[in-house]
Amino acid sequence: MEETLFDRIIAGEIPADIVFENDHALAFRDINPQAPVHVLVVPRTRMRSIAEAPEQDPRELGCFVQAIAETAKALGLEEGGYRVVFNTGKDALQTVPYIHAHILGGRRLSWPPG
Repeated sequence: MEETLFDRIIAGEIPADIVFENDHALAFRDINPQAPVHVLVVPRTRMRSIAEAPEQDPRELGCFVQAIAETAKALGLEEGGYRVVFNTGKDALQTVPYIHAHILGGRRLSWPPG
């Protein structure tokens, strides 16, 4: 698999505004935020998208989901709520071929998103 921007952020080669990290995941602010709070969470275990989840270790996936929840809590989003989005593939506008969750919050979010 080709190296991505997220591989370089995880390696510390590209600076990012990190808001949470542990042994399993890294969370950082999106450079083009779509809400007052817009954070990306990436697992340290590499995969292209959520479509590859069936081939992954369920424990690693569980740790990734826990990191998403811990990040939202660290950002103070639990009370008001937040949205978690996975873009998968070109039609969903996934721009980096590395699984990542968008956490969006800090305001009332509409549905459908557009």
